[in-house]
Amino acid sequence: MNHDSLNEQLLKPIVEVSYLTTENAWRYRAILRYFYIQHERLRHYLLPEEVYEYLKGSPYFVDYTEEQLQQDLNQLVNWRNLIPRQETGRVSTIEEFKRRRFRYQCTPYTVEIERMVQNLENMGESFGGSLERTLFERLLEGLLQLTRTLSSDGSPATYAISELSPEEINRLWEDVYDNFRKLTENATDYLAHLESEKVEELMRTEALLVYKDTLTEYLRQFMVALQQTSLKIEAVLKDTPTELLQLIAAAVATHQLSIPRLDAQPERHTLEQRVLDQWQSLKSWFLGVNGKESDFEYLQKQTNEAIRRITRFVQRLGERHHNLRSRRQEYLELAQWFTEIEDVNEAHQVAACVFGVAQTRHLYADVRLSEDIDTEIWNEAPTVLITRPRVRQYRFRTRLGAIVTHGTEKRELLQDYLDQKAAERQLMEAITRENQIILGDLPLLSPHVRKTLLAWIDRCMVAADGITKTEGGRKIQLQRSGHEYITLHCMDGEMEMPNFVLRFLD
Repeated sequence: MNHDSLNEQLLKPIVEVSYLTTENAWRYRAILRYFYIQHERLRHYLLPEEVYEYLKGSPYFVDYTEEQLQQDLNQLVNWRNLIPRQETGRVSTIEEFKRRRFRYQCTPYTVEIERMVQNLENMGESFGGSLERTLFERLLEGLLQLTRTLSSDGSPATYAISELSPEEINRLWEDVYDNFRKLTENATDYLAHLESEKVEELMRTEALLVYKDTLTEYLRQFMVALQQTSLKIEAVLKDTPTELLQLIAAAVATHQLSIPRLDAQPERHTLEQRVLDQWQSLKSWFLGVNGKESDFEYLQKQTNEAIRRITRFVQRLGERHHNLRSRRQEYLELAQWFTEIEDVNEAHQVAACVFGVAQTRHLYADVRLSEDIDTEIWNEAPTVLITRPRVRQYRFRTRLGAIVTHGTEKRELLQDYLDQKAAERQLMEAITRENQIILGDLPLLSPHVRKTLLAWIDRCMVAADGITKTEGGRKIQLQRSGHEYITLHCMDGEMEMPNFVLRFLD
């Protein structure tokens, strides 16, 4: 956490929450909950008589007096939970005016505090949350709408948001960040729910067997959606220029400043910086900071670990259920089957099927290639075991053989390899123009050239500076020509990809 964020507002106490923990909190909470309910019904100002009538309807306030209510209202005013407003329209006598009748309104802090407390009451003791796979798709769709460009003829980029109003840009940005916030909060809460002590205990019981298929399928579908959209989201976050971010922040600030506010108006710089900070947090969540593991990668690991944990628990429950199951009824049916057999040879065959072949040697192999607990042994690949006699002095026999030289074959293979590399080098030189390879200008490519180019692009993207070396030792740098996508034509198909440029540095 940056120390610059430790300002005076953060360090000062919040007086508005005092009513939750004070001595007579039950009275203050009942009063403010009624104010909050009426606020949600668009009734903002309440008279003390109305509040008193509501409280007297509860058995907890049988001995409650109007003087106590007035004292509590005054205390809540001192804690800045209520705002008093003197009522002058219905005064009929001087005495009533001197008594200073007030209407009361709850403050914005109180509304948010009561809303939070109500959510806490509904949440209970367990974590909520969910793994909404559609949030990734909605987040990607919103990012593409914000960062889409209109020009594709080589002219300077024209952004699609330039044709939108500040209100529409603000709506798009709020949708993007709201989907991101829901994604992170819901996923974190749901994974914490799976790792909670209560759920851990339930997983050790037979209740897990009922939900194992639904739960594992739910997690797998989330992982599939995550993997299908994550690379696209990361590409958008990497390629979005600073110029476009500033345009988005300026448009959002313009819309926020256009909203009439009678109190203090926020500064434009503060509104723009908030949007830029939110974008940076979105980018850091997917891409990480300073080479560290990103929160997105951590979410992937936690989801995979949750699937493995559920699989292990199900396997243990299955083993325990199998060991404790009574075989008495099965044995009775088997005995009845044998009593009905009249031919002894047929009985021998049935016995061999049930108990296995008599006088056989059983071999055990502890290596399994599949982790699926439902896979039958007949579907497993056979394990080859080498046996040796039980004699201490036994050694494998070795036979001396003559050393055969394959000089001619080696020279022929080497020459074929060199000829192949020379032909590949000529192909790469044929598509090189002015010491660079532009993917959008390439003709029909062979599979080998396509694989070589994609391998270079992959190594350049992994490198921090975007520079790598070819098999021949030449340095190449990966750049992107514009934001449009091109179609790479190959003998074995077509591929749509960004218009990359591979530049030879030496």
